[in-house]
Amino acid sequence: MTDETLDAVTEALGTAETAVALTGAGVSTASGIPSFRGEDGVWDRHDPMDFHRRRLDADPAGFWADRLSLRESIYGDLDPEPNAAHEALARLEAAGHLDAVLTQNIDGLHDAAGTERVVELHGTHRYVACDDCGDRRPADPVFQRAGDGDLPPRCDCGGVYRPDVVLFGEALPDAAMNEAQRLARDSDVFLAVGSSLSVRPASLLPKLAADAGATLAVINYDETPRDGDAAFVLRSDVTEALPALVERL
Repeated sequence: MTDETLDAVTEALGTAETAVALTGAGVSTASGIPSFRGEDGVWDRHDPMDFHRRRLDADPAGFWADRLSLRESIYGDLDPEPNAAHEALARLEAAGHLDAVLTQNIDGLHDAAGTERVVELHGTHRYVACDDCGDRRPADPVFQRAGDGDLPPRCDCGGVYRPDVVLFGEALPDAAMNEAQRLARDSDVFLAVGSSLSVRPASLLPKLAADAGATLAVINYDETPRDGDAAFVLRSDVTEALPALVERL
């Protein structure tokens, strides 16, 4: 990460009419939340197919038993709080330099940091929803029921509750994806932050923005498939790069 590149991204943000950020797991790891992919990722310890839509349909009790184990692997006794990267994005929005955060994360930390416009592409772990009637409620009490042996936890209507996240085998919600695509196309600056940009369709958003004329800046420790489309690449810790942008603005 060089001062010259930081200055260039700062100038682009400062003059943009519309700026959007896409965030991935790298934004949340500093809050203690493990990444799903990569070395020692969550999917090294769990089989992703245990959380496929077909598993929920065929074996809802088994799905929920494994979901409890997955939740323990991710959070354990951790009560994650926003880190410097979340806070920097919230400050950019509050100062008028960022219009929205599109996130692949399900932890709710952008909301907790104070960002007002968050598009949760993969849903949120904070809620569950009934598969039959759509009743949506906070997740913790339902997970507590499941942990006490109520497997699968059911709604008053008799339907099975499910985590309000996108499962393997499911498409991203149309409303969230349509809003994300529109924001990407309309952006003057698009920040891809802490994401490997390897999971479709979210990984296509930076290219959509760049093809529409946006200045694309990739902020990530490792190379991504979109580095070649980027005007700027910051190979940096997001908890350092984003606060540095805020200071300059």
